Amino acid sequence: MCRAVALAAAIAVVGGGLAACGGGQEQASGGKVELSIGTFTEFGYEELLAEYQRLHPGITVKHNKTGQGGPYHQQLFTKLGANKGLEDVVAVEEGYLSDVLAKSNLFNNLEEIGPEDVTAARWLDWKYQAGKDKKGALIGYGTDVGPLAMCYRKDLFEAAGLPSDPEAVKPLFASWDAYFAAGDEYVRKTGKAWFDSDAQIFNAMHNQLPTGFFTPDDTLAIESNAAIRQNWNTVTAAGARGQTAKLTAFSNEWNSGFKSAAFATKTCPSWMLGVVKAQAGPENAGKWAVTAAFPGGGGNWGGSYLTVPKQSKHPREAAELAAWLTAPEQQIKAFLKTGNFPSQVAALESPQLLDTTDAYFGGIKSGQLFAEQARKVAKPQYKGPGDGRIQETVTSTALQAVEQGATPDEGWQRVVDGAEKIAR
Repeated sequence: MCRAVALAAAIAVVGGGLAACGGGQEQASGGKVELSIGTFTEFGYEELLAEYQRLHPGITVKHNKTGQGGPYHQQLFTKLGANKGLEDVVAVEEGYLSDVLAKSNLFNNLEEIGPEDVTAARWLDWKYQAGKDKKGALIGYGTDVGPLAMCYRKDLFEAAGLPSDPEAVKPLFASWDAYFAAGDEYVRKTGKAWFDSDAQIFNAMHNQLPTGFFTPDDTLAIESNAAIRQNWNTVTAAGARGQTAKLTAFSNEWNSGFKSAAFATKTCPSWMLGVVKAQAGPENAGKWAVTAAFPGGGGNWGGSYLTVPKQSKHPREAAELAAWLTAPEQQIKAFLKTGNFPSQVAALESPQLLDTTDAYFGGIKSGQLFAEQARKVAKPQYKGPGDGRIQETVTSTALQAVEQGATPDEGWQRVVDGAEKIAR
């Protein structure tokens, strides 16, 4: 009966269905169970956690929320090392997931302790598989994702004689060759930058490779994987031809660049729409557009997982909470509140998501667009421990150095040296 209710709820995407299935564990334990959950930035869980406690009178949940992801994850690994202090449910951003999977012995296998009716079929396959360690243990239930599309300035395209309709621009973003060729044309006609920074483009290209900076046996591949160097050469060459605005992502100059038309295109995960609107401002509504196309076919930037550390004194109750929060109906509620794009198959088929439009981007059906992009992602990229740190602190800073005058070869040597230090 419970399995049938959960299936019906997932199809209908209405609130409360899975919660009705979940009760009992806390009552079987003979009293109140106090759980804690740790998250960062904005997951949209405040109202959901209050709802969960109403539906489960024997459960109380304390929510520890940190403003920034960097300090949050630093504390996470400190508490892991000390074997104390972690919450019962711990959120992990996908950029740090490889480091967590390398310590998977400190986390519970959710396929063993989670509700039986929570199966792989709930999630996009690539999202589910990315939450597993090398032995096949499921360490995290997927929350949101960041499927990639391309944002661009319609008015700047029109001024350069390029097509500007969201359907008409798709051929410009059909492949990386097409993207950089269009960039050359744009620079030639306008003398202005095509994209924001070398690092943002390199990261997108790199994340489409089957493996990241490490091989599946966790050997550093910075020099053995020729595709990494090829992407480096391609991006730095485009930057040298004037395509980069040389802006460090999330800096004040980068923020103001959206308003000042400092670049014509932007790699756009679903959550980037909110950034564009906030930074470009209401005066640029209708000038920015987004299309369901991305060079190389598709990709993902962002998203998180809910894990249950072995430090938890109530692992099964914690897994049940994590399962409920990542059910499609709860993820739709989080999406409507915060814009976090769900990774659950039934949520991606929900009219509440598919009918979502964005007036700022010309009334585009943004929910439908990003659901389409999410399905274009194939297999998850293998990332070894330290992979995220190499991308964030090594390749990005080395590309900035190239933009400021270092040669591509000099920048690449910085990458090799920095990656080797992290891999030791």
